[in-house]
Amino acid sequence: MTADKIFSTLESNRVEELDDLLTQLKPLILSHIAESEKPKASLGSRLPPRDLQEKIPLETPIKGYGKDGVYELFETILQNSVVTWHPGFLDKLYAGTNPIGVISDLLLSLLNTNSHVYTVSPLVTMIEKKVSKEYAALFGFHGKYAGGLTFSGGSWSNITSLHVARSMLHPETKTDGNTDKKFAIFTSKHSHYSVEKAAILLGMGSKSVWKVEVDVSGCMNVNDLESKILQSIKEGFTPLYVNSTAGTTVLGSFDPLEQISEVSKRYKLWHHVDGSWGGNAVFSTKYKYKLQGSHLADSITSNPHKLLGVPATCSFLLLPDERVFQTANSLSAPYLFHNVQEQEDTFYDLADGTMGCGRRPDSLKLYLGWYYYGSQGYEERINHAFDIAGYFADKVSQNKKQFKLVSSNPPPALQVCFFFNKDGQFEDGAVNTNTTREIVAKLHQSGRFLIDYSPAHGVEGGEFFRVVFNSPIVNSDLADELYSAIIQIGNTLDA
Repeated sequence: MTADKIFSTLESNRVEELDDLLTQLKPLILSHIAESEKPKASLGSRLPPRDLQEKIPLETPIKGYGKDGVYELFETILQNSVVTWHPGFLDKLYAGTNPIGVISDLLLSLLNTNSHVYTVSPLVTMIEKKVSKEYAALFGFHGKYAGGLTFSGGSWSNITSLHVARSMLHPETKTDGNTDKKFAIFTSKHSHYSVEKAAILLGMGSKSVWKVEVDVSGCMNVNDLESKILQSIKEGFTPLYVNSTAGTTVLGSFDPLEQISEVSKRYKLWHHVDGSWGGNAVFSTKYKYKLQGSHLADSITSNPHKLLGVPATCSFLLLPDERVFQTANSLSAPYLFHNVQEQEDTFYDLADGTMGCGRRPDSLKLYLGWYYYGSQGYEERINHAFDIAGYFADKVSQNKKQFKLVSSNPPPALQVCFFFNKDGQFEDGAVNTNTTREIVAKLHQSGRFLIDYSPAHGVEGGEFFRVVFNSPIVNSDLADELYSAIIQIGNTLDA
């Protein structure tokens, strides 16, 4: 049978075919979620790459296996993946999504459109414009043109912010490149690595990134920031950009945005806020104070796929004036961008404001979630997560015989960082690291908990536990279970 006949046979009735696939796969999908909530549910198997490769030999067949083969493969993937719906998934800054999240991804797949030009994505374009404007307003961007665009992850939002900063503050770089300028970028020693990668990608080099000291809480030291700006000028650099962090990756610290903005404006630097992790605290009237001063920033990254449980990936870059995107990124491409009407003072061919072309309408995922839960629902989710993180931090801090809290109590964000030693001896960093890694591995092997560990600049004692409480189904009972499991496993380890 020729290729065209194979496809004509398979797609002779697409409605019937889709109905058949969904009917068969729906029980697997529902079972996957239901099983994750059972008392003895497993997070998934823990196999090294080579063992997994031997267990499941993957193939790209000449002759397709059809719906029966897909059913079997679908089930195999579910059975051999980490179950992020599981309440014990406390490892990363994201958690499992929710039912409306699955629906939003299904809708995007059904549309299968590209939100690069308005012609092929009219309503999802208007949704991105609307949700970006409302989102930007939460951070204090209330101007007529306030808004933003989605990018494929926080790193690309951050990278784009640096590119926009260079284009706006030094317009000649759009055509001439960096020329003889040595740009200087400033970010804290606890910031995300994407800042350094952005410098590399934009031809500035990693040596253009000046790492600013942090205080005991992991927040940027503003005095050191100003000192490094002055030092960079003495060394022939052109100060360009300051990246502050709203919720650092390890400790969850929030930099002092108002003070950083003041220094940035004094030296005419672009001030970007990387709120990939903690930015969505703005939904909470109780915790939005952590982003005080966000309205003074020149750009903000925020990822709904983290604190809000929106399906990955969903990241926004927000600006006080969305027209800046076009100024910084637009090129003459009349074969593609020809739908902007002359009377419009903004743009609707959204890719004309990016350095890319193809783009998935990820804003739809936030919009459906926001429409479903409302701002109030998101606030309740965030407040609950902060409450549970605070509960666990308090529990850890009370047992000073075996635990040593690294993060503050309550913690600045949703991750609780700490050391464990059954004898209360925390002086040996190598011992602490080995203890942490062994307990994490055994917790994962038990199938009940997947948590992470990390070192941090300025924190003595090696690698420590980093537990992230970012799921609405995590409660105090589960926190108690994790606490007891750490003690139980830790007490069996050799000194």
